[in-house]
Amino acid sequence: MNYIFISSKNGINKVGVVEENRLVEFYTEEDNNEKLVGNVYRGRVENVLKGMGAAFVDIGEGKNAYLNVKDAYSRNQLLSRKNDTIDQVLKSGDDIIVQVIKEALGAKGPKVTTHISIPGRYIVLTPFSKDINISRKIKDSFEVKRLRDIGEKAKVDDIGMIFRTNSGEVKEEVLIDEYNQLLDINAKIENQKGFLPTPKRIYKELDLVYKIVRDTFNERDYQIIVNNKEVYDHILELGYFYSYSVENRIILDEKFCIEENKDIQSDIQQAFDRKVMLKSGGYIVIDETEALTAIDINTGKYVGALSLRDTILKTNVEAAEEIARQIRLRDIGGIIIVDFIDMKNKNDISVVLSSLAKHFKIDRNKPNIVGVTKLNLVEITRKKIRPTLDNAISVKCPTCLGRGRVQK
Repeated sequence: MNYIFISSKNGINKVGVVEENRLVEFYTEEDNNEKLVGNVYRGRVENVLKGMGAAFVDIGEGKNAYLNVKDAYSRNQLLSRKNDTIDQVLKSGDDIIVQVIKEALGAKGPKVTTHISIPGRYIVLTPFSKDINISRKIKDSFEVKRLRDIGEKAKVDDIGMIFRTNSGEVKEEVLIDEYNQLLDINAKIENQKGFLPTPKRIYKELDLVYKIVRDTFNERDYQIIVNNKEVYDHILELGYFYSYSVENRIILDEKFCIEENKDIQSDIQQAFDRKVMLKSGGYIVIDETEALTAIDINTGKYVGALSLRDTILKTNVEAAEEIARQIRLRDIGGIIIVDFIDMKNKNDISVVLSSLAKHFKIDRNKPNIVGVTKLNLVEITRKKIRPTLDNAISVKCPTCLGRGRVQK
């Protein structure tokens, strides 16, 4: 069973995505703790650092935001591939329109870009690109061609777009209408240039609860369980974002409580454990550091029945599926290094990597398997958008300062 649960109590929202009765995503936020990703601001450049190829922008949200030179290029510079330095692009005191693409992490402020993108129900408007892109999940070649033809017909001023997965088989007039609506939003954002006061938020992305619903719910077999009437009514009001009729798939159950659901609680607890057991008796160990996340696999109590090679292969394949789920559940981003149990046979290595890639496909953050190092370590990268689950809802121990050890 696949469903989304939304538990909203005492000013705290807890959102989870359950697939095949296992928790695969979990988010929590307080009502007064707004997320910044997706928001658009009129900001002011505070510092331009040529040596770093970056600028820091005051967007009015505490810490100054980081703007890389490549995210500061104008569309003409992108099209001409002109590699100007940051001081040729921006000056201190400049007012610019930026969008947050990464939350503040630790001592670092949020990361921003001038390349605004505006998500809709079926389309993501990409004003800094003239390309028409189609979701890779749309496999039918005729449907891909149909959407591309619609995009060419709808395109105005060479403003590009991305057709989302749920745009498949949607009527042409509906898609063109949404594209025009997103153009209107973009025009309002562009018209904010040069106005006062600065800094100022000029476009607000949906709150976390509704953003997760928008991005996840358009799968046909999902249901939503909500225990708060106000949130329930708001989700129904956001019908614009859904591809299908939603009334029968959104369930108001004010008695629903994740604290009383043993399966959900077990998966949440597991998301904070360093050691995660596998059904076979093997286990994986996950260590998050500031630089990267290291994952180690061990056979544990599993001794197999046929041969050592068979035991190692089965453990690694089982671990690959669990690793994909844990990365998604813990929202781990950045560099990830996996130390599978050593395999000598190239076919076995291929089987394990294929299993890992297969389970990565359902992750909206699209982890990328970079390759295998000379030390047989698997390198993975995953887009880092927000703090990991552990960092989001816990603090460092004041005694050991996060090391997990104290002196004797």
